[in-house]
Amino acid sequence: MAGFDGYPELMAKLGPHSTGKSCLYVKRLSDLHLPTLKKLISQFVKHVRKQYPR
Repeated sequence: MAGFDGYPELMAKLGPHSTGKSCLYVKRLSDLHLPTLKKLISQFVKHVRKQYPR
């Protein structure tokens, strides 16, 4: 996974933001839809654990 391209639905629901290659930029955390952010982070962690098992 490189960046946020695989998560268009979540990114659309997130709120005002911009992205770099693998960076998420926000001005105010309070402007984001926090349940969506939580889901996005969970998906990233799941992906990393699958790609790099212990």
